[in-house]
Amino acid sequence: MTKPIVAIPADIRSLDGATWHAAQHQYLRAALNAAGVMAFIIPAFEEGYDTDAILDRVDGVLVSGSASNVHPSLYGLEATEADGPFDPARDATSLPLIRRAIDRAIPLLAICRGIQELNVALGGSLASEIQEQPGIWDHRKPDVTDRDGMYAIRQSVYIKEGSCIASIVGAGEVRVNSLHRQAIAKTAPRLQVEATAEDGTIEAVSVIDAKAFAVGVQWHPEYWAETDKPSNKLFTAFGDAVRDYAASKLPSLPAQAIA
Repeated sequence: MTKPIVAIPADIRSLDGATWHAAQHQYLRAALNAAGVMAFIIPAFEEGYDTDAILDRVDGVLVSGSASNVHPSLYGLEATEADGPFDPARDATSLPLIRRAIDRAIPLLAICRGIQELNVALGGSLASEIQEQPGIWDHRKPDVTDRDGMYAIRQSVYIKEGSCIASIVGAGEVRVNSLHRQAIAKTAPRLQVEATAEDGTIEAVSVIDAKAFAVGVQWHPEYWAETDKPSNKLFTAFGDAVRDYAASKLPSLPAQAIA
């Protein structure tokens, strides 16, 4: 059996006057080396896509983090310049992929911007600049230039007993690398809170009625997926779910062929 394939929705980036459809290396590397799957980058367009045509050809969906934010109009608020930057093509690509992947029982792992997209796709809302709210810790990235320092594991989250993620990494305190200035405000009705930070910020969710692996985390397990045990366990579980889904699509051999 060949390696299964996961779809990663692209970000739109501009470089030297050209428009690029891009995904960060750290997600592609984690998919290959920790989950054991191949990744296809899905170009981001605001219209014209056939979401089911994409999902027909893959075995999972990995929704990555990004410097951009989900546009507030998608959860009923007016956008301000402070809410940006935005990437409407990414929104238009990833939100339908998330909804249809869940409907079709295709494994889904959503990270950072991805957990926010998952929440919005299912009817929830987001809060901006959470570090300005009373009692909320500053979850933004450290003021450093090297990426290892930027993604250092430095914060505790508390995983709920009996949750999906608890079955993977265990319940209780886990140290993570959470870097964000937005977070879930109103949790979508179909989502169950799986983990919170010490200040109450939602750091992980799962889809309550999902028939396959469907988890979102606000932190960045992809960065240390090959060396940090909880991060590796999360990607391994996602990879196992993707392999199970891929195997379920294989045509069964007739009895005479087996004989």
